[in-house]
Amino acid sequence: MTQIISDTEQRADERESDRYGVDSNRGSTALEHTEVRATRDATICVVGLGYVGLPLAVGFARSNYRVIGYDVDDTTVERLQDGIDTTGDLSDAAVQDGDISYTTDASQIGEADYVIIAVPTPIDEDDRPNLDYIESAATTVGSKMEPGTTVVLESTVYPGATREVLLPALEDAADLTAGEDFFVGYSPERATPGDEEHGLEDVVKVVSGQNDRVLEEVATLYASVVDAGVHRAPSIEVAEACKVIENVQRDVNIALVNELARVFEELGLDTREVLEAAGTKWNFHGYRPGLVGGHCIPVDPYFFAHRAKRAGVDPELILTSRSVNESMPSHVAELTIKALNQCHKTLRESRVLVLGLTYKSDVGDIRSSKVADVVEHLREFDIDVEGYDPYADNDTVRDAFDIDVQESLSIDGFDAVLVATSHSEFDDLELDDVAAALDDDGALIDVAGSFDSDEAADAELVYRGL
Repeated sequence: MTQIISDTEQRADERESDRYGVDSNRGSTALEHTEVRATRDATICVVGLGYVGLPLAVGFARSNYRVIGYDVDDTTVERLQDGIDTTGDLSDAAVQDGDISYTTDASQIGEADYVIIAVPTPIDEDDRPNLDYIESAATTVGSKMEPGTTVVLESTVYPGATREVLLPALEDAADLTAGEDFFVGYSPERATPGDEEHGLEDVVKVVSGQNDRVLEEVATLYASVVDAGVHRAPSIEVAEACKVIENVQRDVNIALVNELARVFEELGLDTREVLEAAGTKWNFHGYRPGLVGGHCIPVDPYFFAHRAKRAGVDPELILTSRSVNESMPSHVAELTIKALNQCHKTLRESRVLVLGLTYKSDVGDIRSSKVADVVEHLREFDIDVEGYDPYADNDTVRDAFDIDVQESLSIDGFDAVLVATSHSEFDDLELDDVAAALDDDGALIDVAGSFDSDEAADAELVYRGL
């Protein structure tokens, strides 16, 4: 472990040892590792090498840290060892750059001054937070880490979970005391897959620690790799809460425009035209209707709602918004059925090509994609559904969606095209060509709002959009 404090700093530490609950006479012990270190000399272990953890590991390695990337998945680690970017958001060169080693050997965790935990935190079938991955990671880390280690959780949790779940699991596994023998902080991930303008270095990092000294240590660590700077939250709970409400806010606002879109449809109004007009006011927020998938927005509100209910508060607006957004796949399927009926198609004889199967534009991740729910609703009416996505892995899509997937785009012979995800590749589609390729009286269902309804009408397509 790294010790880089001066004699003057050591004397200051001795004067403050009682305040921090640390014995200043323990020699090379935990106190020395709570000092704000010359961070480039530290070793960092990132636990969990998914879309959050891998960019973290690469980011710290690029900043000249020694980095250990630990994951329990043998296949993931083997591919990373072979220099393959397993997220699709970095590059093969990036995962090979810097002093970074990828391993499934948990004993290497003990070499780290800092351990950053970035494991999934899903919800269960009853929409309750599942923190099993955090408990498992904490047990592994605790059993291997040395005294003086600082453990930082990045996974999304409800306010209070770091102290309630992570900290006791670490203490039990390590047989050490938090705040004396090791230290805990929380810094919520703000990863945005597929967004090159908002990577690790570009977004302000919220940091927190179990006491002021840990806070400064964690702030110094992240400030050394985040160009946008850090925000010091006054408590771990504030940092935990800020993460979940970032996505609660988005969920509520998207639910509002999704509900408005359904009303405008009945009123015969174009949602985009209404939003464009309203957007001329300086304080109108520019949200758009659509399917709400992914790893954050459909999940984080349930974390907050769970904690709110424990506090005796019924988060009605939050849960209603979730209900609205969860209803959108069936609404999109309904729009498709209406369009087919308007084209005088028999549903059980109809063929629909779905363009874009991932949860987000220009990314390859189909996990938590609500397009799968749209497909499921359509198939309930015996509609033949086929898919195409230039970013997703076709074999993975076939297994997950249970549909045929095109290797290259062909619209010939379908009755309708449903644009579910607005990949940039689809921007070049000419509606006249789409109409010509479809069977007579074809339909375009434009979930993403990628095309103009008047141009669709000019191409003699039946158009439906949100």
